[in-house]
Amino acid sequence: MGSCIMPPEPRVFVAVEEVASDVVAETSVRRSANRIETLAMRYGGRLCSNGPGTTVAFEDGSAALGFASALQGGSEGDGAGTRIGIHGGARAGPDAAAVALDLCRAVLPGTIVLSDAVRADLPPEPDVSLAPLGPAGTGRAAPVEAYRVAAPGDLAAAGWEPRVLRFGGYEIDTGRFELRRHGRRVPLEPKAFDLLLLLARNRQRTVTRDEIFGALWADRIVSDAALSSQIKAVRQALGDDGVAQHTIATVHGRGFRFVRRLEPQAAAAPRAVAPARPRAVGRPVVAVLPLAALGAEADLLADGLTEDVLTALAKHRWLCVIARSPCFAFRGSSEPVGVIGEKLGADYVVTGSVRREGSRVRTTVDIVDARTANALWSERFDREIESVFDLQEDISGKVASRITVELGIVEQKKAARRPRAGRGAWDLYHLGLAAFYRFTPESNRRCQEHLRASIRLAPDFAEPHARLAYAIVLSMVYFESAVNQGDMDEALTLALKAVALDDQDANSYFTLGRVRLARREYRLAIDALEQALALNPCLALSHCGLGDSLAYEDRLDEALGHFRTAIELSPHDPFRWAFFSYGSLAHLFRRDFAQAADWAGRAAQVPNAHYWAHAHLVSALGHIGDTHQAEAARAALLSARPGFTRAFARERLFYIKREDQTRLYLDGLARAGIP
Repeated sequence: MGSCIMPPEPRVFVAVEEVASDVVAETSVRRSANRIETLAMRYGGRLCSNGPGTTVAFEDGSAALGFASALQGGSEGDGAGTRIGIHGGARAGPDAAAVALDLCRAVLPGTIVLSDAVRADLPPEPDVSLAPLGPAGTGRAAPVEAYRVAAPGDLAAAGWEPRVLRFGGYEIDTGRFELRRHGRRVPLEPKAFDLLLLLARNRQRTVTRDEIFGALWADRIVSDAALSSQIKAVRQALGDDGVAQHTIATVHGRGFRFVRRLEPQAAAAPRAVAPARPRAVGRPVVAVLPLAALGAEADLLADGLTEDVLTALAKHRWLCVIARSPCFAFRGSSEPVGVIGEKLGADYVVTGSVRREGSRVRTTVDIVDARTANALWSERFDREIESVFDLQEDISGKVASRITVELGIVEQKKAARRPRAGRGAWDLYHLGLAAFYRFTPESNRRCQEHLRASIRLAPDFAEPHARLAYAIVLSMVYFESAVNQGDMDEALTLALKAVALDDQDANSYFTLGRVRLARREYRLAIDALEQALALNPCLALSHCGLGDSLAYEDRLDEALGHFRTAIELSPHDPFRWAFFSYGSLAHLFRRDFAQAADWAGRAAQVPNAHYWAHAHLVSALGHIGDTHQAEAARAALLSARPGFTRAFARERLFYIKREDQTRLYLDGLARAGIP
């Protein structure tokens, strides 16, 4: 067995061995190895050896057990049996990996066994049932006290809940977030579905109103009428009402209770094991399947584009992107995308096709949720071939940029739907992002709270450090926080920490550049943003940030080029109002006031635009001298930010070091009637 060089902190090892019959195809074993590798990435593990006995190292027992449960639960039933041994933790010795392999080989296929040292590393009440096995010989100095994780047939007795809950002809599918009646989907809004699921999962007791408010609305303050409305929607979907109460009963003064009995699961239900608690950081796993070549001329181009999309996606460090070989093994497969995604251990699958006719190429790309098989995003790109490499770079960059934006939104929505008590660092980070992109003082404060909570749970998670640094800076630029050195220093410390935690992450360097700009350290800002683009040329935010920094250095043509690239890469970006807004400033500094007004106007109509977009429009129109439009723009600005004055603008534009640029901006505001 291979060795693994471990850091000083304790680790937990999972040993996996496939026990195959002679008739099992070699491809099945290879497919299992691919699944082990991708699931290890998902649960934060590190592959230490690969072969007859595969060993994966994890930072804690919960992550290790989650990996083992997911691996065993995904068994394909093709005649190969998987046995798994887990050992390690603070009480384990230096030969923990070898002990794990011995434990693995001491049990029957289809079994997960863990040592008492790992049991001590788990929460007091783990999410799976553990059956004591007694001392297990491992060939070491002394036997290890061992436990067996409940087999699928034992899970009902252990309190395990299946994915589909059935009662009276209804099914609650917790994987697809669907309510069905006699197999047909019953329309139900997401919050009403979450309420139904909460009550069904706690059917043995009354769920209090406070619990429901906390689970469904988190920190938001809502009225009792909002809860009554959701209860009514659930009852209507179930053919229930406030009089019959045959499914949802009101417990007056307390809350609500699910009163139907759930049906037992069919004996032929898919094999599964209850997952361990989710790890702190759960990066989504993406598989890029070979793009289908439609026509003989498209073969090489399709393969080249597939590899370039995969490479471009991998530069976005918050994603785990499956390597080329496992994905290309499914070339031409007729299996459903969801099945392929499950075999690869992917959360999302990228598919598509390439067609070529002469010099014209048409590429279509889709991204599919592997669990539900629903298409999340689809785009078509038509190009003329001048250079094959330029075409591949152009399309792959845009595809990667747009996919990551869409997946970011999906992850934010998932985090919001997850019960409050089950949110980890990854969920809190994405809740912080969702609040960040609302661009209000209140949402900025919530953003910072979520990000600080994420950091407390996962101190080595780089992304929340970076985004918190940016949120602190924006609280001084966009909102009402006083411009002070203490906050500036904290933002810089966080940004530098993010870079130290992951110096290959373009987002961290982007944030460092924005913090440097706020501190008027222009050269360092440009250096950081150029490094961000060197790491990931397809990150639209970095193009925007660099364009902004270059504009204040009066390098206006270069700046506008980066703004145009940002818009082209990510036309639906949650920050797109800023792409146009900052670009309008560059045009204004060039004294191209008509273009400045056009860009600012486009920024202002984006739904989450900040009031600075309106201010830039007012300044540009003031210089143009269009009093009618300037008056309307001024009214919109004062509606978005009452009391906006030139003095306030000067105070908040503290990061602009060229006095001539500041005077030009303020002069436009004055001409438009801003006091």
